Amino acid sequence: MNAKPDGNQLPPEQQEMPLIEHLLELRNRLLKMVLAVLVCFAAIYPFANELYLWLSEPIRSLLPVGQTMIATDVTSPFFAPLKLALVLAVFAAIPIILYQLWSFIAPGLYAHEKRLAFPLLFTSVILFYAGAAFAYYVVFPLVFGFFTAIGPEGIVELPDITSYLNFVLKMFFAFGVAFEIPIATVLLILTGATTPADLAAKRPYVVVGCFIIGMLLTPPDIISQTLLAVPMWILFEVGILFGRLAKREVADPESDEPAGE
Repeated sequence: MNAKPDGNQLPPEQQEMPLIEHLLELRNRLLKMVLAVLVCFAAIYPFANELYLWLSEPIRSLLPVGQTMIATDVTSPFFAPLKLALVLAVFAAIPIILYQLWSFIAPGLYAHEKRLAFPLLFTSVILFYAGAAFAYYVVFPLVFGFFTAIGPEGIVELPDITSYLNFVLKMFFAFGVAFEIPIATVLLILTGATTPADLAAKRPYVVVGCFIIGMLLTPPDIISQTLLAVPMWILFEVGILFGRLAKREVADPESDEPAGE
């Protein structure tokens, strides 16, 4: 009768797999990720100029009649849409990228780990997209409305297309990462680094930390800082809630069986 492996052991098929096969498998997965990005880029690039116009709509709609965006660099009209298309290709390929990562690590997971890992991966994608959408549809109109309204009288505002792109990509990244807080919270709880009760007790410090992060990642105005800090705090509370549920799932005695059995 075979002895039941303890929680620190890998499933038999993972133990028997040589290191070289792991490396070859990783290489194949990475190649598929790169190919997915290239395919998405090839599909998106023909519409790069139209996508840039859509991306710049929040600020262009606030400019006075007769004013528009400008390109201060000779190569900006080419490289700005190109950069946007490449970033959007990576965003579009994120589900495929995470699927390849999941396919690589899944054979080494136990049943209870699989039950939690895939929902966490799926939810992380949704939350990142939600953070970017929140930035575009909620934050940008308020932030750009604030900036265009406080300028000195007589100053003509002509945003540069490259500077604008760098700014919005930074905001997309900041809000996308901030919306991953529930995932990070759940992982901290599952790894035993902390407990839901400990996190709840540190709530005042977390709220202050959210506003500090909002101050560092957003422009120096109270609107954008608050619009980042408040969702971060709410998502922290959501993470504690789901962390409790995930902890109960791991504590299930039936979850000790390896995934391959």
